[in-house]
Amino acid sequence: MSSASSTTTGAAKPSSTRANPANKWEAAADWTDGRLGIYSLAKANLRKIFPDHWSFMLGEICLYTFIIIILTGVYLTLFFKPSMGEVIYNGSYVPLKGIGMSEAYASTLDISFEVRGGLLIRQIHHWAALVFVAAMLVHMMRVFFTGAFRKPREINWVFGFLLLVLGMFDGFFGYSLPDDLLSGTGIRFMEGAILAVPLVGTYIQMFLYGGEFPGHDIIPRFFTIHVLLIPGIMLGLLVAHLILVFYHKHTQWAGPGKTEKNVVGMPLMPVYMAKAGGFFFLVFGLIAVISAIASINPIWAYGPYRPDQVSTDAQPDWYMGFSEGLIRVMPGWEISLWGHTLNLGVFVPLMIFPLVLVAIAVYPFIEGWITGDKREHHILDRPRNAPVRTALGAAWISLYLVLLIGGGNDLFATHFHMSLNSITYFVRAGFFVVPVITFIVTKRWCLGLQRRDKEKVLHGRETGVIKRLPHGEFIEVHAQLPQKDLHTLTAHEQNQPIELPAQTDENGVARKAGALTRTRAKLSRGFYGEGSQIPKPTAEEHHEITSGHGHH
Repeated sequence: MSSASSTTTGAAKPSSTRANPANKWEAAADWTDGRLGIYSLAKANLRKIFPDHWSFMLGEICLYTFIIIILTGVYLTLFFKPSMGEVIYNGSYVPLKGIGMSEAYASTLDISFEVRGGLLIRQIHHWAALVFVAAMLVHMMRVFFTGAFRKPREINWVFGFLLLVLGMFDGFFGYSLPDDLLSGTGIRFMEGAILAVPLVGTYIQMFLYGGEFPGHDIIPRFFTIHVLLIPGIMLGLLVAHLILVFYHKHTQWAGPGKTEKNVVGMPLMPVYMAKAGGFFFLVFGLIAVISAIASINPIWAYGPYRPDQVSTDAQPDWYMGFSEGLIRVMPGWEISLWGHTLNLGVFVPLMIFPLVLVAIAVYPFIEGWITGDKREHHILDRPRNAPVRTALGAAWISLYLVLLIGGGNDLFATHFHMSLNSITYFVRAGFFVVPVITFIVTKRWCLGLQRRDKEKVLHGRETGVIKRLPHGEFIEVHAQLPQKDLHTLTAHEQNQPIELPAQTDENGVARKAGALTRTRAKLSRGFYGEGSQIPKPTAEEHHEITSGHGHH
């Protein structure tokens, strides 16, 4: 008797490959899907729903300008020479012929005047970098003012913040590469700020510059940081950011049929992808047009960098105006201890700048701790319904604008025929006063808008129709709002502040709240307490007024 051996085998995964593909393209698609599973992956994600609103396009502008920066940057690296070796210029730009300069500056001139389309690509690259940072800032402000950073998106807020900061610094390194007089002045300014840091300043300076300024390693090191290190980190953060957007699903504005558990919008494929593709070429085209008609960073007008010269009207790109303004308006205080001098005029602003950035990065966690809100949020807030948060954001923007004035105090003085000292004193005072005034005004503005919304819900909209009552009184007839508008105006939540625990427990034993608990309760009352939000109308109030009791 022969014994049969039994074996257990796993069922094979069904193949999606067709027996008779219609053409070679279908055959290639089947071959690829059989090995990578692309069809199954695409089928699960390409029908993902995205809401439609103009403000969501701000994030897309960030993505598209980043792609433009990468494409144009690759082209420029083919011709740029990141070297500080001295050469004598003999190119086509006659005013600089016979002038000694670095190879970096000479190659940038060649890109501008010798390479076909080189100047236009340079302009597109620089303009796209400016638009990228501006779009990132506006996009983050949209996320901030609408509360889109709340759970579960706190980590994505941090990713976006890192992309913004890295974009700012990468822009600085890129604008320093041509080694012209303007960018060299900025590099020297940066070196002075770094050296003002106690203990580690000289080590950071040696790491970045490779020796004493100007040295011979600045441009090669900045080139590596600009084209390899920072873009690589940004690309990883961007991919992680988009993955979390897919995973968490997109936020949406309040409206009929929209809840915290669904998304109302259009599918990613084909509708959203078609719109996104068209929008990409629209952004690319507009930046190309701007680059063709508006010159930016004309390095040939500045000349090559010389340590003994400073460019007139030397200004950084606008996104570095915050740090520039801090240093320009800070008094030149110094402290000497144990034979060492601490330059407070540079060190204090250098510490304030990162502290402000850190506060922006951790704000979602701070607000979550203050409010005690641990729920997931997928419906956006109207900025008026979060007065304190909106006022904080407006105060920060006002502070940035004040310091931007400080960073360009020489230009304001010369162009508007004003005293440089007067502008500096104004910025110093405005640093403390303007954000406070902006906070108060913005908060009251939001509360006023809440009152108006409440009035519209309860009394409807004005029709312009005048009616005379039997006793002779003239009134204006109000029409009730459509249900859609009523839903939008009343969909926001009325959060309550955190209350301190009872002073005694159930056994009558005294229980004292700690300083941290009292601080949290006080901040919570500031966010949601009396004077920080207007109670929204209830269904009972609406029914009472619209049933005829005083409703006209």
